[in-house]
Amino acid sequence: MAGKPARPANAIDQTRRMLSLVTYLRERPGARVSDVARAFGISEDELISDLDVLPLCGTSFRGGDLLDIDTDGDRIWWHNPAALGAEAAEPLRLAADEATALLVAARAVSTLPGLREGDRQALLRATAKVEAAAGEAAGASSRLSVTFESEGGVFADVDRAISERRRLWIRYYSPARDELSEREIDPIRLVSVGHTYVEAWCRRSEARRTFRLDRVAEIRILDEPSAPPEIELRDLSEGLVQPAAEDPEVVIEVGPGGRWVAEYYPHDSAEELPDGGLRITLRAPDPASLRRLALRLGGDGRIVSPQDLADSACRAAREALAAYDEPAPREALAPRAAAGQAGPHGVQDGLYDRQEQGL
Repeated sequence: MAGKPARPANAIDQTRRMLSLVTYLRERPGARVSDVARAFGISEDELISDLDVLPLCGTSFRGGDLLDIDTDGDRIWWHNPAALGAEAAEPLRLAADEATALLVAARAVSTLPGLREGDRQALLRATAKVEAAAGEAAGASSRLSVTFESEGGVFADVDRAISERRRLWIRYYSPARDELSEREIDPIRLVSVGHTYVEAWCRRSEARRTFRLDRVAEIRILDEPSAPPEIELRDLSEGLVQPAAEDPEVVIEVGPGGRWVAEYYPHDSAEELPDGGLRITLRAPDPASLRRLALRLGGDGRIVSPQDLADSACRAAREALAAYDEPAPREALAPRAAAGQAGPHGVQDGLYDRQEQGL
């Protein structure tokens, strides 16, 4: 594993691995981190990431039922292995609404394109058992159905392509250029940061690119094998956007209603202002991408520097006001005059656009 990043697993493979990890650790108290990572063919960082999730799992959320697993970086300790023992198990009882929700979801997932046939059959068998156990409570679920939005089909195709190591052809919408482009990509992994993205090697640009699934207008799995070059996977634990120290500095002042910006944007500093707002200093590879933030903040914020970016935001505000066929008031000279506030998730769209380097 040294010096060679492991090929990332899809969600189904990762779930299988973590289930196997529980059995493996229960039989090997005090197992070494390096030995376990080697046994599962993953890096130690990936193993530690799995160990961070396992303590959130268990037979219930009552005290003592969650897995008490931790590590000192060298060895892994499981302090309550009896939590999964037969003596701790209780019969599962589902309320009518729980049974209905579970059955509807299971049937919907079983229809997803790209789901491996073995997994589909296993899901259908489990669904039949739940129906039998639920009895009359299962009747309501047969009258309900779920239709996935387009991203669901794209997700299934990408997940399948990763599993089968096949290349993808996509038509992709780039909001920065307001156009559709066609390209072939070798998918590397799926990531979820606010939205779902596929990180891939783009054959058109011959570089790593990140594509948001809900902007894929059309997708096909090709017969060509996927062969991305061996590249080091980025650590996304701090988010999809990770500004570098050499990126240009931007200063934004926000009022009390805009304090959430400091929670959703990586930043160097956030100084308190007398009115309850913040003076936020951050870095951006493309400062112009923050114009959208200035417009969406409306009266809750403004760009202080660099000056050319502040002026650009002013012009964008004037153009937005002019679109309503109203004369731009003098206040439009400040970005805060732009119409409409936006929640943090809306602003993240603009922030992540510059990470979709296929734009």
